[in-house]
Order: sequence, then structure tokens, then C-alpha cells
Amino acid sequence: MKVLVIGGGAREHALCRSLSLDPDVTALHCAPGNAGIAEVAELHRVDALDGPAVAELAAELGAGLVVVGPEAPLVAGVADAVRARGIPVFGPSAEAARLEGSKAFAKDVMASANVPTARSYVCTTPDEIDEALDAFGPPYVVKDDGLAAGKGVVVTPDLAAAREHALACERVVIEEFLDGPEVSLFAVTDGETVVPLQPAQDFKRAYDADEGPNTGGMGAYSPLPWAEPKLVDEVRETVLQPTVDELRRRGTPFSGLLYAGLAITSRGVRVIEFNARFGDPETQVVLARLKTPLSGLLHAAATGSLATFPPLRWRDGAAVTVVIASHNYPGTPRTGDPIEGLADVAERDEYAYVLHAGTKLGESGEVLSAGGRVLSVTATGPDLTAARTRAYRALSRIRLADSHHRTDIAATAAAES
Repeated sequence: MKVLVIGGGAREHALCRSLSLDPDVTALHCAPGNAGIAEVAELHRVDALDGPAVAELAAELGAGLVVVGPEAPLVAGVADAVRARGIPVFGPSAEAARLEGSKAFAKDVMASANVPTARSYVCTTPDEIDEALDAFGPPYVVKDDGLAAGKGVVVTPDLAAAREHALACERVVIEEFLDGPEVSLFAVTDGETVVPLQPAQDFKRAYDADEGPNTGGMGAYSPLPWAEPKLVDEVRETVLQPTVDELRRRGTPFSGLLYAGLAITSRGVRVIEFNARFGDPETQVVLARLKTPLSGLLHAAATGSLATFPPLRWRDGAAVTVVIASHNYPGTPRTGDPIEGLADVAERDEYAYVLHAGTKLGESGEVLSAGGRVLSVTATGPDLTAARTRAYRALSRIRLADSHHRTDIAATAAAES
């Protein structure tokens, strides 16, 4: 089939890479894409938030499947516009994507479905904010109700900082702090059947040892050697399936990728948040391990036929990805800097590759930085130690002025496995 991927980050590069290796994909297109995606897909200019324009492009290309990568187009209803043209699309409707677009809506769904999550208050006034912060105490967890590109959450022991963030939001969710390690679990669903992928763990803080501000994610690894073997089945039964069932009951079935951000607390699994799309950077490591061809899986979800889809197959071993970020990310990142060493990785690293996030081609064809998170250096290996060694070795070949990256991605898990 012909496939069109919407988006231009490292998540979309990971999706395009997997689809480009899929023998069932006869032509691969991406809009708008980036400098790295251009190597595996034909790029097209389109406003990713313009549903009719995306649907028209898909029709012109004769796409048999459209994959909407980022959250903003999903919340804007791009998948609805494509479906209205009769084209199979992987991604939820605008109504169902509210699961990510509004944290208050997600909390309401979880309450109705008896999904375990943190106690919370939805606040719109300074008085409500002060009461909620006082009720929970430090560390304070303050979440912008709407989309914030992974940077709308503040977790801090500082009451003033928590209050400042809350007051800057039009509507805010303040909730109890959840102890324990965090896990990301993706599930592909057609609105009825739920097929979980393998869990991953990402690293949200900008600097080593979980210091610094929250980011969109600075690295990830999979599998999780410390996780209970029953974790995936437990989350499917207590979180994923009940949520999908509740949304269908409400008349807004969720078809696409349901992402559960989880805390493994002393009281059991709790949902931190839901996303309505593949996570970034977790997608980079999960797809690196997926052996089942991707197009068939996504097409089955888009056409309501997951119930008869064969069980997923996974590669042995592990995967690690490390994000290279621009100077001053996650503040106001510097862009336009040349990136060197990409060819060295391609030539010298058999088990590592680079996925582009914020890049563009310069006038002379050189690769330049064009965003906060610039590259995801991804590697596989027989275990986490080997995978992270290969990832950091490949990363050392890349040069981007004043960039920064974490040096401790998967370090603890590798040492303990």
C-alpha cells in the first residue's frame, strides 16, 4: 500500500523508517517531514493542522493509509477529515483525542471507567489553585489542562513556582504526587480490540540525575528488566481496555494509538496521563524492537480488524535512544547551527542510527538544527549495556555547537539487569 505520514519529528522519522523497511509498503510519503525523513520518504508541503488539505493530499497520492503522528493535528480533527474522504487513517477523532487534549476530560473518563489514577482537582481561579495546592502539599504536581508539547507539567517542592505555573494556565489540573518509577505503555486499538506494545521508560528532565526542567523527553529504553512480567497484561485489563470501552460507550470510539503514562507506586499502578499518539522518544526504542511489519498493524487498527490480527513478534535484546538538544533547550532553543558527523554514524555504526527531530536542509544541502530536540541517536544490542554503549559511541561522532544531552539514559537499568 501507499502510506502518508503526517508530522516532522523523530517520532515520525521512526515511523517512516519502520514503514520503509516494510515489504508491504510500495510508496512512502511524509508531510512536512524533515531532513532525515527525506532519505526514506517523499516529502510534501502541507499545513499539518489543516484537515481538508491533508485529506486532499492523501487522495491525490492514492494513499491506502494515513498515519497522523503529532497530537496537535489529532486534536484539530485531521483524522476526521481524512476519514470523511473514505481513506483509512491511524489516529483518533478530535473528540476521542480530547483524552490528551484535556487532562480534565481524561480524569473524567478514568473516573467513569474506574481506572486507577492520582487524586486531583481541576482549577480555574486563584482561590481554587491555592486550596488544591494546600490540600496535596509538596511535591506539587501542576498540569496545564491543554496541549503543551510535553512541557506543560511542573513537579516541584517550591510552592511559589507551582503557583506561578498554575496561574499561567487558563485551566489547570493539580494532583497528588505519585511515587515510584514511571513507565510508558503504548497500545494499538481499533476502538474495541486493544493490542499493547512493549513498555519503555523515558527521561523527562533536561539533565543527568533527573535535574533541570521538564522537556519533551531526553531519551528512552526498552525493555524494562525491572518490571513485573505481568505488567502489560495488568495494564491492559485495568487501564487500557476499560478506557477504550468507556470512550466507545460515550459514542466517541478511540481508534489509533493509546499511550498510558504510568507510575508504579507503592499502592499499585496509577495512570499519570494519557496521550493519543505514539510518544517521543519512546517510539524510537519500541519500534526498533518490533519485528511485526508496521503497516499491517496500523492498517488493521484503521479498518477495525485488529481482532483477527496475528500476535505481535518482537526482536530479542534491547534498544536505547539518546536525544541531542539545541543550546538553551527547553527554553528558547538556538537554531540554524550545522550538524556534522551524521555520515560517520551511517558508515561506522552497524547497530546504531540517527533519527531526525528538529532539522532542515540548508541552501547548500547541509543539515541544520531547526528545533529544540534535534536528533535521537538510537541503537540496539543483545542487552541494555550493549545498546547504550553503541548509542553513546554513535552520539560521540556527531557535532552540534553548544548542544547538550544526558549521559545517564538507561544507566541504572543496565547496571541492575
